[in-house]
Amino acid sequence: MFVSFEGIDGSGKSTQVKLFIEYLERTGYEYLIIREPGGTRAGEDIRKILLHHDYQLFPETELLLFMASRSQIVREIIFPALKIGKIVIADRFLDSSVAYQGYGRGLGVEMVKRLNELATGNLKPDLTFLIDIQPEDAEKRKRAQEKNDKIERESLEFFKRVREGYLEIAKAEPERVKLIDGRDNLELIHDNIVKTFENFMRKRIGKWR
Repeated sequence: MFVSFEGIDGSGKSTQVKLFIEYLERTGYEYLIIREPGGTRAGEDIRKILLHHDYQLFPETELLLFMASRSQIVREIIFPALKIGKIVIADRFLDSSVAYQGYGRGLGVEMVKRLNELATGNLKPDLTFLIDIQPEDAEKRKRAQEKNDKIERESLEFFKRVREGYLEIAKAEPERVKLIDGRDNLELIHDNIVKTFENFMRKRIGKWR
């Protein structure tokens, strides 16, 4: 079972990942948490380049570095974990590239999708939670944190394009991508995610412990 969490920076996505991991621990299921970019020795080095403020990367360079990191973690970490039956939880995966580089950077959705297919070996999450929030609200949250990396400091217009991309993905794949209202309180969002996950599991395997 492969589950991913998506959303623009400041959406509260990573907080929901942590709450979901706590839920999985309570249920007693084996899981593996990964983040993108990173998750492998090569991926973590790529992450440093992507987020380093002194590197002025071209959009195409940025995209290819993300894909290189993704290709490595899929083959080194994700495929082996899925093979032995672990639940893999990804804090971002292929949809981020479509939204951020395809829509946000304007590189083209179809080209990004083709590169994703190559990088992932056609692997897609079984279930994706998209934490949706208005970019203006996300901006307020990021200002309060005052610990933003290079991508998080992009313009409001950039994040509007990214959100538009995410919403298009959700519209195109409603069975996989579940839209979650990020304006609700943390507990309500978490409860919604858990209920959606359990319903998905019941439909998939016919039961849930």
